[in-house]
Amino acid sequence: MSAQQNNSFTSILSANPYKNEFYTSASSFLTPIKSPSYSKDQFAISYLNTQDYINNQIEISKNIPDEDILDAINIKIYDELGLDQAIEYQVQYVETFNHADSDNRHFQVFIVDPLEVTQTYHSVIEKIKYIDLIIPTPLLIKSLYAKNIIEENGIHCFIYFQENDSFATIYNDKEFVYTKSLKFSLIQMHERFCELYGERVDYDEFIKFLTTQNLKDTTSDYKEYIFKLHKEIFSNINEILTYAKKAFEIEKVEQIYIGSQINLASKLYEIAEVELSIKADDFNFDYGFEVNNVYIDQIHALMHITATLNDEEKYLCNFSSFHRPPKFTKRESGKILMLVIVSILIAFAYPVTYWVLMYAQGLQYNILEDNYKEIHRTKTTREATIKTKEADKTKIYTLLEEEKKSYTSKKNTLIKIHDVKVNYPMKAKLITLLTNDLNKYSVKIENILYDQNDDIKKFTLSLVSAKDKKITQLLEYLTKKHYKKFKFSMESIFYDEDKKLYFSELKVSIL
Repeated sequence: MSAQQNNSFTSILSANPYKNEFYTSASSFLTPIKSPSYSKDQFAISYLNTQDYINNQIEISKNIPDEDILDAINIKIYDELGLDQAIEYQVQYVETFNHADSDNRHFQVFIVDPLEVTQTYHSVIEKIKYIDLIIPTPLLIKSLYAKNIIEENGIHCFIYFQENDSFATIYNDKEFVYTKSLKFSLIQMHERFCELYGERVDYDEFIKFLTTQNLKDTTSDYKEYIFKLHKEIFSNINEILTYAKKAFEIEKVEQIYIGSQINLASKLYEIAEVELSIKADDFNFDYGFEVNNVYIDQIHALMHITATLNDEEKYLCNFSSFHRPPKFTKRESGKILMLVIVSILIAFAYPVTYWVLMYAQGLQYNILEDNYKEIHRTKTTREATIKTKEADKTKIYTLLEEEKKSYTSKKNTLIKIHDVKVNYPMKAKLITLLTNDLNKYSVKIENILYDQNDDIKKFTLSLVSAKDKKITQLLEYLTKKHYKKFKFSMESIFYDEDKKLYFSELKVSIL
């Protein structure tokens, strides 16, 4: 995570790899560009969606020296998160401060599968060759504080909806705390809307409605279902905020900033204030760019101001593996050429060179021997620590299994109690409901059977009537009246010569 060399660039290019969208900025103008190309004077920046990495908080003992922090984090995340040992994940981290815990250091860790990065940026690299910085989306928000676009301290939540992803990110006193992917990207909103509406609506038509129709004014029949969709979205956001408050001991969220990749006609921050009872504002800040009255994806704007930060802030967490080639003197070819030149010089001063090399080799041997002793001591200490942790882990797993068994037993008891309290009154109510309908058509019940299999609840009613037409009329009536609640089926009606009556079995499945 060390800061890279600060180069002078004349322009900045931001890339959205999920939609192949690019924006360039030079001076104070921010402009979309359809066909970007490589330029050595161009700083290239991009981002990772929250769905493309694992984010987790890790605690490390303060006794571990700084040079061993990354190794300690790697060991802990593979163990605690159950990562695939065969994959060498890219791991970046940001230290957070917990004043209540004086024994440990706390880190927000970002974990990425390198293959995921390669596949995501394949088409982008074909166009621009290199990407200087790839940063997780929630860390882009830090630039708002670094540039004093947001000046006040406090606990702020940032919510942003994109086509392929949506996220909620929490900052406390200008420091990153937590991020979580929402259930509703724009694509997922469209799918859920179609389910609520009951018909398949074209995605472009759905987006057009969101960008042109204000819910306060529209009379479209979509309005009711968009309101239902908003209820589900803010319910999901509320669940995330509730978890974050408990997990990070947050008393209250003081401000929400909410926005979208597209220019929504309805003001989401007004809806957020009503649904969440938290002060809210638009996620549309004044970045100082001129955009010619074109709506700009806020993530692109955040990338451009992030690119203007100093190296220590900018390269805090970089997942790019598409770096520019180093300077000539640092390339292998440059090193070989320099080695040839040095060899020629050495040839003219062989005796002195020979003595210097022997002396240097002796020093190197002593240094390597000291390093070996130090590494061996460290290895022995770590092996002992690992064995202790493994023993603790075994004890914890044993306790966990006991708790699981206890939980399962209690759960089964509660299920039985619930079944008695809910299902039995439900059966009596259902029989009363159907009996009223039977009386209308002078059909009597000879016998009632109840069966439940794989969560399918079914009644079998043995019907008796003096006329078969009464039974068919009853079936038609029940089917029309209760089609949303029950499914009715009847295989046959037969006549008993001795009793001069018609008999049939009516099967009622509860939907």
